[in-house]
Amino acid sequence: MSLSEITAKIEAACAKAGRDPRDVKLIAVSKVQPLDRVTAVLDEGHRLFGENRVQEAEGKWPGLRDQYGDVEVHLIGPLQSNKVRQAMQLFQAIHSVDRPKLAKSIARLAQEIGQCPDIFLQVNTGEEPQKAGVLPADADAFVAECRSLDLPVQGLMCIPPVDEEPSLHFALLAKIAERNGLAGLSMGMSGDFESAIALGATHVRVGSAIFGARVKG
Repeated sequence: MSLSEITAKIEAACAKAGRDPRDVKLIAVSKVQPLDRVTAVLDEGHRLFGENRVQEAEGKWPGLRDQYGDVEVHLIGPLQSNKVRQAMQLFQAIHSVDRPKLAKSIARLAQEIGQCPDIFLQVNTGEEPQKAGVLPADADAFVAECRSLDLPVQGLMCIPPVDEEPSLHFALLAKIAERNGLAGLSMGMSGDFESAIALGATHVRVGSAIFGARVKG
């Protein structure tokens, strides 16, 4: 599926939900994709991408930014505490702030360097033991803690369990965001972004539907 086809689907989903398509940002998830696939999407004019790993992004985006100019890149994968400094220099947003220790590391470095990426807090809506994110019951307290650290919390992020109806998790995330006064909802991927848009997604993370199957590295 092409970038233009995905864009058309987003616009159709927004129209169905009575939303302005300008309120939904498409993050093209370029993790472990060959460079020629990434540059093809850049050549089409897209300028918002998502990466899972700091190291991969470090090897890819400085050069692409030199070539293509102002490109916005978001970290959507897990962030280790020892990679926080590099992440804050590379990314315009971090969608995977999932624990107090990480929030404190980001806040400390933000004070040191005088700037901070936009922050999304990851909520483990399915309460899966193997998955990162705060539990729904702890989300309000985590939002309050991050705000007390002066972090620029823009919204929440979730990755629903693969074997459950994603819209239930999107609705839960939207409810948590609403009661905390957060506008940003990073939710929805290649197979379910239309239902995420119907439930208020502001950022959808689409990889394989744009780039094709991932290349294992």
